[in-house]
Amino acid sequence: MRELAGLVALLAGLWLAAAEAGFRTPESLVRNVYAHYGEGAPELSRGLPRDAATTRQFFDPSLRRAWSAPRVEPYDFLVQSRSWKLGPVAIAVVRRQYDKTYVAANFDNRGRKVALNFVLVNGADGWLITDIESAHDSLRMFLEQFRK
Repeated sequence: MRELAGLVALLAGLWLAAAEAGFRTPESLVRNVYAHYGEGAPELSRGLPRDAATTRQFFDPSLRRAWSAPRVEPYDFLVQSRSWKLGPVAIAVVRRQYDKTYVAANFDNRGRKVALNFVLVNGADGWLITDIESAHDSLRMFLEQFRK
């Protein structure tokens, strides 16, 4: 009986770890990204953090190191500006292609229209970001260009 209880506890712990890593739907992932760009609580108003826990929760393994690496960036790629005051964020799945799902995020940042396409993958950890595309480049290219 003790072994069964131990196994149940182990499985519950693994399930919780997996639930913390990703998100259940592509839309919820993008919605949670922009929850960090509000005007509410200080911890939710500084942009998406670069710490290990947040990086693991939002990004697939191939992008985690680039997101959390030290760098000097001219602006925050996720809002396409150094500062932000975002209007409502419209989120829509625009394409499902093989193992990737493309989600459009459209919003105004200080009166300037911003359109980004999140490229998401669904794995054992839930939905995670594998790249984000703007009209001019991608998050991967941006992070590589401005790394220290």
